[in-house]
Amino acid sequence: MNSSDSSDRARAFRLTPVSRETEDRLVAIVALLEKWQRTINLVAPATLPVVWTRHIADSLQLVPLAGEATRWVDLGSGGGFPGLVIAAVLAERPGADVTLVESDSRKAAFLREASRIAELPVTVLPSRIEQVAPKIAAGVEIVSARALAPLPKLIDLAAPFLAQGATGLFLKGQDVDNELTEASKSWKIQAEIKDSLTDPGGHVLIVRAAEPLKPAP
Repeated sequence: MNSSDSSDRARAFRLTPVSRETEDRLVAIVALLEKWQRTINLVAPATLPVVWTRHIADSLQLVPLAGEATRWVDLGSGGGFPGLVIAAVLAERPGADVTLVESDSRKAAFLREASRIAELPVTVLPSRIEQVAPKIAAGVEIVSARALAPLPKLIDLAAPFLAQGATGLFLKGQDVDNELTEASKSWKIQAEIKDSLTDPGGHVLIVRAAEPLKPAP
């Protein structure tokens, strides 16, 4: 690890502190990510020098917003953010169950291997979200996503979980207000916007409920 990696990691844990055991799990995940990144584009290459703040801490900030939740589904998990990171924290909670939905078979393979080496309470579903969401929605407490889709589409994808009482935690960019306005044309949304701890232009959108609007007669 070079000095820039070390300083970025230290900054990440100042922003989002974790236990030593969780940190060890995250170190194992990042090491595997860097190895697999040579052949699979898991994250934007330019973000690798700041992987700890850009990806790890960005994901970790969701944990306090979820309270004591242990049943979590992450949609379009990609390189594991936020899903793998959440699972690294929840591994210390009895009964934790984190499901990662990722249709790309190579990325799903990475998620399975990362979960294995870090001993995470994870199930990887290499499927399209639309196909599996209705089947796994019952009992889920939190549904999350990062850089998956504009909010109108994201609400569509998360709707089976929200309808069953799950809370949505979605990492969004600077256009979150516009996305929320657009999504509100089709959905009655109870939501709260929080500023990101790691990205000056980023936000966390907390969706507590979403009901489809009836079309005008």
